[in-house]
Formats: sequence, C-alpha cells, structure tokens
Amino acid sequence: MDSHQAITRTLRAAGCVYAEDEAALLLQAFTGDRLLEMVSRRVEGTPLEQILGWAEFRGLRIVVEPGVFVPRRRTELLVEEALALRPTTVVDMCCGSGAVGAALEHELGHLDLHATDIDPVAVRCARRNIGAGHVYQSDLYSALPQHLRGYVDVIVANAPYVPTDAIASMPAEARDHEPRVALDGGLDGLDWHRRIADDARQWLTDRGHLLIETSVGQAKGTVQIMRGAGFDARIAHSDELDGTVVVGEVRTA
Repeated sequence: MDSHQAITRTLRAAGCVYAEDEAALLLQAFTGDRLLEMVSRRVEGTPLEQILGWAEFRGLRIVVEPGVFVPRRRTELLVEEALALRPTTVVDMCCGSGAVGAALEHELGHLDLHATDIDPVAVRCARRNIGAGHVYQSDLYSALPQHLRGYVDVIVANAPYVPTDAIASMPAEARDHEPRVALDGGLDGLDWHRRIADDARQWLTDRGHLLIETSVGQAKGTVQIMRGAGFDARIAHSDELDGTVVVGEVRTA
C-alpha cells in the first residue's frame, strides 16, 4: 500500500472524514514498512497528530507526543480573546502541549509567559513549543514564582471541562489516546473552572483578566463561577471556530 489513492480508501473505510488530506500527510512523513505501520495505527484510532508528531495551531506546528492532549482549532478563540487585551504578562494554565502560550508568544513578540500543567508528558511538549517562556509541572498555581502575585495581566485556561460521565461517549481518538486528566472536569465538567477562578485574583493585576475555554452548554455555569470569584464576565463565541470562551475582568467595585 504505497499510493495516495489506496491509503485514502483505507482511511475512508475506517471513518476518517479527511481521508484524502490525511493520506497525503502520511505519505509525506513515512515510507515503506513505517508507512504501513502508521496507516494501521490511524485505522486503529490513534490521532493523526500523535502519529505525525505535530498539530497545526494558528499556523504553527505544535509538537505533540503520544498521550498528550491534541490542541483543537476551537481553542484559537482563546488566543484571539487574549490577543485583544495586549497583555505583557500571561499565565497559560493547564497548558497541555503549550499551543496557546506558543501562539501568544509568536503573535505578541516580547511576552513574559508562564505555563503550567500537572502532566509531565504535557510539560515536556510545552517546553519544546514555548520559546522564551517558563513551563512548570504544577497543580495549577502551586509552582508559579511568588513575584508574579498581583502582576499577571491575563490568565488563559483550557482546563478539562468534559463531565465525568460523558467521557465514555467521546470519540475513541480522545477517549483512548488522550490522558484522562486532560479531559475529566468532574461531575458537571466545571471543577477545574472553580479551582482556577477561586485563586486567580491574587495573581492578577487590578485590571487583569481570566479567560477560560468552555462549551456552549456550560458557558453560563462558567460565568456564574467567575462572578462568584469577583469577576465581571461575558461569553465570547465563534461559529467559525466552534469555540466558546468566558472572559472575566477583575471587578473593581
């Protein structure tokens, strides 16, 4: 099986929606027996990005290792909302592969960037993707330098927000090949949002912002969490990206 047409047929039969494009990428990256092996892995459900070793995100190639959460296009909305605030100091919370931080660093130029994740594999990837920024293996804020308290302009977070009971019904690519810690948001999917919002204000400036990716159905819950933690909050949504972000600004009065 060494032709684009044959690989496309195989991938399409396995349910790959973009079989033709995926076949082209596999042919560019692999040859011979290695190609056969990678096509088989894709047919078995391994995410294409983990096979190739990279994912495209806002025009960047983000390094993705096996077992790491694959950045989604919808998360580009989180980047867009952060860019609009023109921050100089950013914390990328639950950073995964570091895609959000890497995009902000690339598009803003000089940026004091700090990224954290609890998963050591994600941290290893993030350190490869984030250039001048600092990456910490950390349970949320626990490893951040103390000098950042009160000096962060923006906290961005693509934290887990899948309700625990919904994980079993997720596509096999995510359910079987991405770490549960990157998916499981607790009973209602908002446990991590609560933890992030509860401690955010002590790290932010008086005019700082907290941005959290969420879903359409959970957005009102995330708004309520932010308002309860002392933020004015609004919902941003993009039909094009199929993305939803709650933008919170520190409440001053």
